[in-house]
Amino acid sequence: MATTWPSWLRQSPDLIEIIMSEVPTQPQPASTPVHDVIMIGAGPASLSAAIYTTREDIETLLFERGVVGGLAAITDWVDNYPGFPKGIAGLTLADELRLQAERFGAKIELGEVLKITDEGKYKRLETTSGDMLAKAVLIGTGSDYKKVGVPGEQEYYGRGVHYCATCDGAFYRDKKLVVVGGGNSAVQEAMFLTRFASHIDLLVRGDHFRASEVLQHELENKHKDKITVHFNTTTDEIVGENNSVVKVIGTDKTTGSKVEFPTDGVFVFVGLKPNTEFLKDSPVELDEIGFVKADDKQETKIPGVFVAGDVHSGATMQIASAVGEGATAALRLREYLEDHGRKHGDPDAAIMN
Repeated sequence: MATTWPSWLRQSPDLIEIIMSEVPTQPQPASTPVHDVIMIGAGPASLSAAIYTTREDIETLLFERGVVGGLAAITDWVDNYPGFPKGIAGLTLADELRLQAERFGAKIELGEVLKITDEGKYKRLETTSGDMLAKAVLIGTGSDYKKVGVPGEQEYYGRGVHYCATCDGAFYRDKKLVVVGGGNSAVQEAMFLTRFASHIDLLVRGDHFRASEVLQHELENKHKDKITVHFNTTTDEIVGENNSVVKVIGTDKTTGSKVEFPTDGVFVFVGLKPNTEFLKDSPVELDEIGFVKADDKQETKIPGVFVAGDVHSGATMQIASAVGEGATAALRLREYLEDHGRKHGDPDAAIMN
């Protein structure tokens, strides 16, 4: 708006210039990009969802802080994903999912979401690339396997060190295995691995199981011929030769002496860590472990913010399940956008001041 000066002042343009020079300049508000949907994480769940949303002309941006494809991309071989009777390399499967999503217009940006805030009509995401606004959001950040953190664990990951019995157990038919852990998942997965392995040494750091009584009873009564439990035994090193794991070195805490377990592979089950650090101070509800809780429509406590895949509380931690949840979440996202009258192409769909 133009300033109207009194007539007497208009006679002194030099004075007007002096006055204007003293007026502080107000900074212009920064433009914040607005997207139809932002998906946090680019694993199988988000990539599957993006295939659905972009095919329906819902503009979609995926934010990934690590590897596109998530844990699937760093899995050596996937034998249990439907449609691939001979199996498929995890990296290949992840890349095919990415290419399919990009074919329909999905955009993938490498970076990290630091915080999410509900602003009603929009959800504000603070990212390493600056703030962004979304009409709807999908949380698909997945989870990471907790590591023992010993020499050899990282070096032989996917080549003798594994974190998923369902995914990789079949590679060890009639082989010796070491399983590390003493909780429910360790006992369950060790019993599952008896379908393939000739013998399993189960290394438990403490002096007792943390697994449920039901699982302990099943282990003792049905699998003791194939599973030898070693309590008070640490895992100190995973040793390999010629690109393969050959043994695990540990310590018997009762005697302080070193112990060795010859093995063809090691399965580590010491828990999963959900990638939900950025949600700690948000209204999104997490369970006791840190996984995202949602209703039966996969919607979180923030309206318009949905969840899918391994980060979802109660997830089965399988690629096929994550893909299915992603497809369902995409349909929920579409319903939400339609119900709230926020279709692609709104005047503020590109820039909001």
